[in-house]
Amino acid sequence: MQTFQIRYRNTQGTLMRILNAASRRGLDMPSVHADAAEHEHQVTLALEVNQKQVGQLYREWYSIADVIHVRSGAAHTVEWTTPHPPAGVTIDSRTAARA
Repeated sequence: MQTFQIRYRNTQGTLMRILNAASRRGLDMPSVHADAAEHEHQVTLALEVNQKQVGQLYREWYSIADVIHVRSGAAHTVEWTTPHPPAGVTIDSRTAARA
C-alpha cells in the first residue's frame, strides 16, 4: 500500500482527472482525502500498486496541466477515533416508509 500526495491548482475537473487515473486502472482507493493547502489544493490517495503502476500514475498525473507536485511513500494505517458508521443510530422503518 502506498500513499500519494498530489498538489494541484483547483480548476474545474482537475481533481476528477487525478482520481480517474487510478480508477481507470481498476485500483482500489481505500482512502481519499482532499483539502486546501496554502494557495493550492492537495489530495492524498492510498493505493495498492506495483512499481509499473507507480510510474504510469506519475506520468499521467504530471501530464495534467494543473498538477504541481506528486510524491509518494508508504501508507500508514489510520485508526478511527469514533465508530464508523456511528453506533446507536436506528432507523424506524415506519418513519422511513412514510417519507
